[in-house]
Amino acid sequence: MLTVNCQSSIKIIEEKIIYFDPLKVEELHDADYIFITHTHWDHFSKEDILKIRKETTKIIGPNDIQEESLNMGFQKQNIYLVAPYQELSFENIKIKTVPAYNKEKPFHPKENFWVGYVVTINNTTYYIQGDTDALEENEKINCDILCIPIGGTYTMDKKEAAEFTNKLNPKTVIPIHYGLVVGTKEDVDWFKANVNKEIEVKELITL
Repeated sequence: MLTVNCQSSIKIIEEKIIYFDPLKVEELHDADYIFITHTHWDHFSKEDILKIRKETTKIIGPNDIQEESLNMGFQKQNIYLVAPYQELSFENIKIKTVPAYNKEKPFHPKENFWVGYVVTINNTTYYIQGDTDALEENEKINCDILCIPIGGTYTMDKKEAAEFTNKLNPKTVIPIHYGLVVGTKEDVDWFKANVNKEIEVKELITL
């Protein structure tokens, strides 16, 4: 089961409990794995990570999460640092990291080596994009469920997101990264209307 709390704060519950970029979450201390795409405040919220962290939680993210993760009490062996084009696995979870950056905007530089995640669990593949533009190097990713930012300004906008979704042709697409800082319900409605009809659009963020 996949839910979106707000922005890009995603939770997947299978055999394990997995969070991506937790934000405005409940205090449950239930996370088996926390994946961080990059270190902006709305993706690497220390307050929220501490709400879900337990003694055995593993945190995965770019190199610049290391110091703060240690400060939050994560054991060094439970911190996994990644860059684009890496593969790793935990039990039945297979992970590939892919680039996430802005091509012309200054907010997410390519040289920061921030990431999106392609995660396969029980034969379902999720692509969690992170904050990114529509990148040519990611156009051939195969996924069943795509979580794509549509808000614009800091990421691709609704038009770019719809075009990119149609290229990937997932079974299901979930628009994210709207409603908190940028992006409106109207953007979601436009996105839904312009995604190929055979792709299911799930609107999980409540505005």
